[in-house]
Amino acid sequence: MIAPDFELWNVVTGNRVRRDEARGPKGLLLLFICRHCPYVTHVQAELAKLGREYAGRGVGFAAICANDSVAHPEDLPQSLAQQARIVGFTFPYLHDASQEVAQSYGAVCTPDSFLFAGPQGSDLRLAYRGQIDDSRPENGKPVTGRDLRGALDAVITGQPVTQVQHPSVGCSIKWK
Repeated sequence: MIAPDFELWNVVTGNRVRRDEARGPKGLLLLFICRHCPYVTHVQAELAKLGREYAGRGVGFAAICANDSVAHPEDLPQSLAQQARIVGFTFPYLHDASQEVAQSYGAVCTPDSFLFAGPQGSDLRLAYRGQIDDSRPENGKPVTGRDLRGALDAVITGQPVTQVQHPSVGCSIKWK
């Protein structure tokens, strides 16, 4: 899969962000998340930590919320901006009001992570789609980001990402 282009509103800064502005010289990690999902709230501190740890290492990060914010007001842009500030996201947090971007990527749940690899000026090709790690809100396993970290490290060093990729688990995207 080649990463579809997009241009979405950043809920924190109010600026529009295009896919190629979010990407880094080695790739792009897109995290489909929201504010109200217990699976997201379980891992959001680790996502913020990953954003800080991997800043400047070649892979750009962006989070996207595509939930129907009319039916789920916790996912209104101002609420998402508050979440980003509280949790400490250092990457763009984008609002997909039309849900077209989520559909073009085939996102189905929150959190759903898509890691694309490719040098600047080339297509971004899907290298990893799957879980952040095997921790869940009630399984007692610590949140480590192990699976996503391994994929990020592989893309950064130009190595192939493991073929063993476990699907994301979370709440379904709230479609209109």
